[in-house]
Amino acid sequence: MQATKDNQDVIHRIDPESSEEFSNRFDALVCLLSEGTDQEVLRQIEGFHHSDLADAFGLLSGSLRKRLLDLVKIELDPDLLFELEDHLRKEVTDSLSPKEVAEVITEMDSDEAVQVLEDMDELEREEILSEVPDEEREDIQVGLAYPEDSAGRRMQTDFVSVGLNWTVGQTIDFLRDEEDLPDEFLDVFVVDENTKASGVISLSRILRSPRPTLMREICDETQVIVPASMVQEELALLFEKYDLTTAGVVDADGRLIGMITVDDVMEVAREEFEEDILRLGGVGEETVDDGVLQSSAKRFTWLFVNLGTAILASMVIGMFDATLEEMVALAVLMPIVASMGGNAGTQTLTITVRALATKELTPYNTLRTFRKELVVGFLNGCLFAVLAGLITVFWFYHLNDATMLGLIIAGAMIINLVVAGLAGVALPIFLEKMKIDPAIASGVFVTTITDVVGFFAFLSLASILLL
Repeated sequence: MQATKDNQDVIHRIDPESSEEFSNRFDALVCLLSEGTDQEVLRQIEGFHHSDLADAFGLLSGSLRKRLLDLVKIELDPDLLFELEDHLRKEVTDSLSPKEVAEVITEMDSDEAVQVLEDMDELEREEILSEVPDEEREDIQVGLAYPEDSAGRRMQTDFVSVGLNWTVGQTIDFLRDEEDLPDEFLDVFVVDENTKASGVISLSRILRSPRPTLMREICDETQVIVPASMVQEELALLFEKYDLTTAGVVDADGRLIGMITVDDVMEVAREEFEEDILRLGGVGEETVDDGVLQSSAKRFTWLFVNLGTAILASMVIGMFDATLEEMVALAVLMPIVASMGGNAGTQTLTITVRALATKELTPYNTLRTFRKELVVGFLNGCLFAVLAGLITVFWFYHLNDATMLGLIIAGAMIINLVVAGLAGVALPIFLEKMKIDPAIASGVFVTTITDVVGFFAFLSLASILLL
């Protein structure tokens, strides 16, 4: 990555080798932070894009991170502060006075300022807001007033709107002359005399239309407008479905109060993806920079639940201790049935949780999904029953009951894979109806179901057929 600066903004070039280039620049930065002068460090970071510099902060630790922080906070770039991970951003803001933080967030878009402030405690937030100019403070407070993860919290209050009876010429002149406009925008919203959204029109269409044309004649009245109360997951699905770049946000009375852009929604999609992955693993919101006790506390709850469910599965095994004493081979084969059921259940569970999140699974196709997973579970159960049965017969060929062992594991395999498929669909749907996030709660319970059913089916068949 090369950069030049001649009384202009630094130009950042991104090429196929950008990862390698970043690695080289980061290594050089580490060396300079260890041994170089302040001026050498500042020259080195001058060519970093703010997103790359935020990544560099995340990779540094200890005294090196502190030194870099001490240098950049002198003239802190608002884009850099916004791009930092939450825990790093807190580290930066904690090192600044409320007035210094206020100066930085005043330069941000309102939606970015809201995201910086929303994780702070109320007292700290109020101290910072008291230093923000009145107009910017009011915009930020509007966003903070809406629930977390809602469109109102995500929107930016800087947008361009014109009246229904404005002409194209008036609009163009307004865009040229008005000083208080967003730095970047693609669409102009059209509102009535009560500021209720009537439509939207792209800048390109405005520029191609004759000056005398009324905005009401060329605006798109079918453009999607979202309520401020809409949750951000639905917002992301809406942008994907209708291929949106911008959407207006309205309050409960239908008045236009903000807009959301596609870059905001991409951030939402990334957050939701990371959140679902972490929750499926039962670790919640955890990062590699969390402390030992913090990470331990975040993992404890679901490990504790897992301990309880594991004991339940062991109690099922204990019911058949006499059967196990008669034939040690049963203890060798039991984990195969449980493991296959657990994996099959996790596969179905993952697909179901995703379908629920993307609204692909609805009351209209739930029954069809159950039937499909029943057939898939039975088909795979039969295939692996044959395979596991043959392996068992050859494995324990020296035993008189080798063939019977093969039939037992085959029968248990079919039962467990069918149950795994049904549980992988039913449990997430049930949890969602109970207002419990299926991404975080389903995994441990599906595994428990397949363990209990697998062990019970296997040992019950063994008790019936062998003893």
